[in-house]
Amino acid sequence: MLVSLCVNIVLSVVGSGVVVQTIPAVSTMFINAGLFGRDLCKRDRSTKIPESMGMVSGSVFLIIMFLFLGVPFGQHFMHPSIPFPHAAFAEYLTSLLSICCMLFLGFADDVLNLKWRYKLVLPTLASLPLLIVYYINMGSTTVIVPKPLRTWMGQMLNIGPLYYVYMSMLAVFCTNAINIYAGINGLECGQAVVIGASIAVFNVVELGGYQAKSHYFSLCIIIPFIASSLGLFFYNRYPARAFVGDTFTYFAGMTFAVVAIIGHFSKTVLLFFLPQIFNFIYSVPQLFHFVPCPRHRLPRYVAKEDKLEPSVAEFKADEIKKPLLVVLRILTRLGLAHLEEGIGEDGEMCRVNNLTLINLVLMNLGPQHEASLTTKLLVLQILCSGLAFFIRYPLANMFF
Repeated sequence: MLVSLCVNIVLSVVGSGVVVQTIPAVSTMFINAGLFGRDLCKRDRSTKIPESMGMVSGSVFLIIMFLFLGVPFGQHFMHPSIPFPHAAFAEYLTSLLSICCMLFLGFADDVLNLKWRYKLVLPTLASLPLLIVYYINMGSTTVIVPKPLRTWMGQMLNIGPLYYVYMSMLAVFCTNAINIYAGINGLECGQAVVIGASIAVFNVVELGGYQAKSHYFSLCIIIPFIASSLGLFFYNRYPARAFVGDTFTYFAGMTFAVVAIIGHFSKTVLLFFLPQIFNFIYSVPQLFHFVPCPRHRLPRYVAKEDKLEPSVAEFKADEIKKPLLVVLRILTRLGLAHLEEGIGEDGEMCRVNNLTLINLVLMNLGPQHEASLTTKLLVLQILCSGLAFFIRYPLANMFF
């Protein structure tokens, strides 16, 4: 196991270097193909920046995993007397199939600009191969019941098909949670690296537990992901020389879902998504169009100061339901939103900050330089990972 991990790490380091060398080489090709964007948070918006560079890091990741395939399973070919682990091999291959499918679908989204309803369906379809193998291998669908409820429900509860529904929804959430928590240089890649590193630490801690083999395979997938993402982060950080696109956010989200499923920690992984969960819940009024939602909810760029400030959405008071207006007023009192009423020439207009964690941080900390804002948000992600470990170990032992 140790030798395999060492080989995995070496391949990952080499792969990270390949990503760093490849992105400049293919940037012109992507731009000529029309896959480019312009940085809306810069004074100079004329520069074409190659987009969908997540395809590079994702492709290198898959190459690393294909090369690594012979390391953990090669001994069984050289020594036929050792029983071949067909179940583990099937999980490994279907994991790569699910990630590969999501990488392709993410690239298709960048090219075709798919509608949101497809973005909810595609991760579910991509996760099906892994879920089918999980079922064939008789994967556990039993959950541990919290201590306060064991009097009525017992220590363990088998939820059967609902567990597969949960894992499918996990794939949908992971891919889209990163996708909607984005928009400034380095944030998409940075948060993925932090989450990936947190999962790797968790896997290492659990290598001494009863699910050691599952965490080993999870670790073998997450290490190449971190390495390839670091190579991409080198160009995506401020000032961005490459945009990751939906290709990367889909690829990253599915990777996290896959390692959580094969590592049997599909509930724990959500603890590493605390900022993303908050951002999703906070964004619900706009995501479901209860409040007008612009196509891009990026912070507003102030060219004079070279800083970002919260962007806003404007609407007439009678365009949204009164209970929702009350909710926005309560959020304003709690310092979680900034609602202005009675504005405009006729006094019928309302204005509220776009409901994203990025805008909320700007609202409370004031205008920030883009690089500084990204750093603060990544520090928040790291602190939330620390909180996740506290919840998972000292706190969880009180309830489970």
